[in-house]
Amino acid sequence: MKKSLVADMTLLLISIIWGSGFVATQILLDAGISPFYMMGFRFLIAGVSLGVIFFKRIKKMEKKDILGGFLVGILLYLAFGAQTVGLQYTTPSKNAFLTGVNVVVVPFLYWAVTHKKPDKYAFIAVGICFLGTTFLSTGNNMSFGYGEFLSLLCAFIFAGHIVSNGHFVDKTGPFILCFLQMVFASIFSFITAFSLETLPPVIPTQTWLAIFYVGIVTTMLAFFLQTWAQSHTTSTKTAIILSTEAVFGTLFSVFLLGELLTFNMIIGGIAIFIAIITAETKWNFLKFKRKTVKI
Repeated sequence: MKKSLVADMTLLLISIIWGSGFVATQILLDAGISPFYMMGFRFLIAGVSLGVIFFKRIKKMEKKDILGGFLVGILLYLAFGAQTVGLQYTTPSKNAFLTGVNVVVVPFLYWAVTHKKPDKYAFIAVGICFLGTTFLSTGNNMSFGYGEFLSLLCAFIFAGHIVSNGHFVDKTGPFILCFLQMVFASIFSFITAFSLETLPPVIPTQTWLAIFYVGIVTTMLAFFLQTWAQSHTTSTKTAIILSTEAVFGTLFSVFLLGELLTFNMIIGGIAIFIAIITAETKWNFLKFKRKTVKI
């Protein structure tokens, strides 16, 4: 099996994990864990886990690797900050859908950085994906408030994170880059939390379990897999596949939190699926080559 296909399937798995993360984050917010303390804990747990597991590789990092980790880490911190705070003012499904808009931004940002123009199928795919995200984000409620604005802002920052991650991973390596961005994102999150928020005096065991879930599964595991996968596929395909987290976020939200599944959500999910097929296959399976028969 080609590494590019394995990378794409890995990105789809990440989308499923991140889809569950929207629900877990909402549960933590409802439990009284403020956004930046939550981010600080999740990135700290992820960073420590990576440091322990890949210590032999990480100890070989050089000074030049720190700059890349710092830049990717601060983008990760800003993106999650906008997403997590936005989740306090909107539903998990709308938060997930609007975050998926990064798929529209990535090809153009990647084009500006590398001067490599995406092919026509990538442009068609992001257009379809944007249409799908529009359907998904509106649902039956057409309002666009503070929570929706922060969720959309998160999408633009995540686009920058995807492109910068793809740029630095070849220079730094997936193990070191993933570790460094978690460390820096944790530092920025705790600085913000100490300045603006108050931690609950007592945190129940169930809440700690949820914190460790978002720290180890939806953060450490998911971002390590993303960093590895991006070394074997393009930033545009990464953004398109990861946009399916909106679909999985909706499904988890419907089944676990009781959100209403609307007609617009179904149409939007189908559109995103078509976008993925377009980017992945370029519809080659519909093209039949004429065979020449020798007599």
